[in-house]
Amino acid sequence: MNYVVVVKIIGWIGSIAYVIAYLLLSLNKISSGKKLYHILNIIGAIGLIFNACYLNDYPNLAINIIWGIIAFIAMYGIRKTRSS
Repeated sequence: MNYVVVVKIIGWIGSIAYVIAYLLLSLNKISSGKKLYHILNIIGAIGLIFNACYLNDYPNLAINIIWGIIAFIAMYGIRKTRSS
């Protein structure tokens, strides 16, 4: 399997993770206060960051870095709230 195919697969995994997170949230199957929602967003961000780096797609890269940071901050907040 060549590098380009691997990059495309990783990008698709990221896209699918974002869509699943949004679908589950929209159907009230999970809430934004659940770890699963943010884990899916982190997976999505990582996949699309990898893909954007390969394509030199800087707007996509920037927004997915920000999206991933938000998800990590939210996960930290959830963890901090549950431990107190």
